[in-house]
Amino acid sequence: MPQMVLALVPHPDDAEFAAGGTLARMAAEGARVVIVIATDGGAGSLRHDRDALAAIRAEEARRAAQILGAEEPLLLGHPDGGLDLLPAGLLREQFTRLIRRFRPDVLIAEDPWAPYEQHPDHRAVAWAASDAVGFSHLPLVYPAHRAEGLEPHFVAEKYWYGASPDAASHIVDISTTIDVKTAAIAAHESQVEFLVEDIARQAELAGLDLRARMGELAANPRQAIAWAVRQEAAATGQPAGLAFGEAFRCARFHPYVEALLAPQEG
Repeated sequence: MPQMVLALVPHPDDAEFAAGGTLARMAAEGARVVIVIATDGGAGSLRHDRDALAAIRAEEARRAAQILGAEEPLLLGHPDGGLDLLPAGLLREQFTRLIRRFRPDVLIAEDPWAPYEQHPDHRAVAWAASDAVGFSHLPLVYPAHRAEGLEPHFVAEKYWYGASPDAASHIVDISTTIDVKTAAIAAHESQVEFLVEDIARQAELAGLDLRARMGELAANPRQAIAWAVRQEAAATGQPAGLAFGEAFRCARFHPYVEALLAPQEG
């Protein structure tokens, strides 16, 4: 059972959508959970300006983390939509520092090898997290960290999530925390409204009548998102015989170590 869980994500609400049930379950089982959000989330709106939205999203992230049972999230504050424009290696160093600071048993982040990821912020965080978790145990990488009292740390369990389930090797049972997940997502009110409004605009362009397809759900963004999240979690859990699940590509030790840990024949 993990004692410390660190999630590295691009935007407020990414942790909840991708791994909210898993984070809530780990917190309920006694783990300390910290969510690190790389951007200020200031680009995801059709209504607010960037500064106002960033303030709104920071407060929504705090409420959502509290619902999950996590600590107050850490907000790195980089511009939303601009992580790929940061100085080379900056995000990697920040993530390595945080891994050495919190010394997690489990790290959760987007899979850098997952296909079909369109958002540059997601790709940037995925690769920076992968690099950081690969370097964090090496004392000669960012040696200045040691002068700050941050010792090298190896993360034993890596949970990589992605838009495609094809690479998933593990499904976490979130049947007891699906309601916590949807409640935490609902705390991101600005994004729930934005996502539903954006989908509605695209549906209109496609000639679809959402009210005819979804009934009253089309007029209630929170209920619409909760319905969609539960549908996805049910589909994810079904192959494993679970009511609701979240899928990850899980990685542990070096393949040579894993081979030695495997049961020996004969």
